[in-house]
Amino acid sequence: MSIFQKLFKKETTQMSSSKVNLAVIYYSSNGTNFQLAQWAAEGGLQAGADVKILKVPETAPQSVIDGSPSWKAHLEATKHIPTVSLADLEWADAIIFSMPTRFGNLPAQMKQFIDTTGGLWAQGKTVNKVVSAMTSAQNPNAGQEQTILQLYTSMYHWGAIVAAPGFTDPSVFVAGGNPYGTSVTVDQNGAMKEDVRAAAEHQAKRTVSVARSVKNGLEQDKEVK
Repeated sequence: MSIFQKLFKKETTQMSSSKVNLAVIYYSSNGTNFQLAQWAAEGGLQAGADVKILKVPETAPQSVIDGSPSWKAHLEATKHIPTVSLADLEWADAIIFSMPTRFGNLPAQMKQFIDTTGGLWAQGKTVNKVVSAMTSAQNPNAGQEQTILQLYTSMYHWGAIVAAPGFTDPSVFVAGGNPYGTSVTVDQNGAMKEDVRAAAEHQAKRTVSVARSVKNGLEQDKEVK
């Protein structure tokens, strides 16, 4: 058995469980994070979850969008993707967020959506959601880690459980070694520089696995009470 096999040996036993609902919520202006979301959704399906891919509302002025052919084309190509609602958050046991970095922070579109969740938070309906995050930028030092950590700060206020990938699979190293969440750099043409598909799928599987354990534990607690 190699060192990687020993280090990343997968557990073969699983708890019998209820179905996990996974919402993959993304914002993308040129398609990178939409692709990450699709790979995460595939990983969630492989892990046995019910999965929804959902986008946050676009808030940029139409004049700005019209000035960028790739942005305008991406919005047209993804107009069939449902827009996320608060009901989707309530439905989800697990949530994966994917968004580009904006000056080392969340894009305004994602932040605005999160700012609408106060009602759910006040009702305790964000508590124990299992969350994870992914991001992209044109430079590895352009705030990729910071963007994910900014998202996680809001999740701590939710009372959510953060399921970062850490170094739990060789795919994390292949993708560039971001333990907080899958991140990718893109060139001027929008092409990804790292091979992150396996990392995104692994991150989703891990998120679903943690959510399954949390959901089972909460259901068992109810039975005991």
